[in-house]
Amino acid sequence: MEFPVTGPDGFPSKEEVADYFVAYAKQINAPIRCGVEVKLVQRNVGRPGFRVETSDGVIEANSVVAATGPFQVPVIPPLVPADSGILQIHSSAYRNPAQLPKGAVLVVGAGSSGVQIADELLRAGRRVYLSVGPHDRPPRAYRGRDFCWWLGVLGKWDAETPGPGTEHVTIAVSGARGGETIAFRRLAAQGLTLVGMTKTYKDGVMSFAPDLARNIARGDASLMSLLDEADAYVARNGLDLPEEPSARRIDPDPECVANPILELDLAGAGIATIIWATGFAVDYSWLKVDAFDERGRPRHHRGVSTEPGIYFLGMPWQSRRGSSFIWGVWHDAKHVADRISTQRKYLAYHAAAKREPVDA
Repeated sequence: MEFPVTGPDGFPSKEEVADYFVAYAKQINAPIRCGVEVKLVQRNVGRPGFRVETSDGVIEANSVVAATGPFQVPVIPPLVPADSGILQIHSSAYRNPAQLPKGAVLVVGAGSSGVQIADELLRAGRRVYLSVGPHDRPPRAYRGRDFCWWLGVLGKWDAETPGPGTEHVTIAVSGARGGETIAFRRLAAQGLTLVGMTKTYKDGVMSFAPDLARNIARGDASLMSLLDEADAYVARNGLDLPEEPSARRIDPDPECVANPILELDLAGAGIATIIWATGFAVDYSWLKVDAFDERGRPRHHRGVSTEPGIYFLGMPWQSRRGSSFIWGVWHDAKHVADRISTQRKYLAYHAAAKREPVDA
């Protein structure tokens, strides 16, 4: 199903995405119950299926699909004490600059959320420090085609195994103003102060790793690698797509990169807020079944759990790179649905066989 307003190379707003889901649910007549919390799932004793306790009563089910994805519990590292006098919030709780107290802001984490928040605060006139760790920095679009299209034609959505050390690499790209490629040096030239990965906090002083230049260089390398692959694809297939040399522009290192800050007195810098753009953890505490390893991770193959009747969807690299994205989850959903359908047929056969008269 396509977006009715935004074109294939456009960037839909969150409202458009929400409307898209509503329209899709109506199209397939899905019996969705909004605002209902699942509190507990446990296997029935002595009979098939599961008992699902919800805020709207009990549901009995032969199969349960945990499609909650990887972004459930906001993670804030326990570095800065709660009584430090600094407001600390997770990026998921951020709404706009007006909700923050006056003063400078330290944003920890330079993925898509962190960098867009830092950019918005900078445009609002705030003094902003952005802690940058290892990341990939893809183009939002290139040669007239959206980044997601390039991931598709280059086979990256369907990659089945991540490269070494790339399972949880942060992606720095922006959806602001119709979608933008992130340029950290350009943000620094506009007044944002970049620092390396946040390491420790003691007596009001935050320390940062001396890895800022290396992290930015790694992001540049990831950008150039994808542009090289895209150019090769265009040449190989004879596509009529305009060249875009400006996409390869790398600005000079600003002072904060050439001579990075390794320690920062938060009070001295006037920092009143820390925004932790540090990701999420999963929470399967409601799923009381034997489907997890000693670290709490689901035991499964392509979403089919080792616990019969339990399935998973939307996990990173469940079967491919696209598994945890709106675009790619359908691959795994189809596989899981096929498995559930097969099990239903076996149960239907069993029920029918019980009703058959026994020959004398």
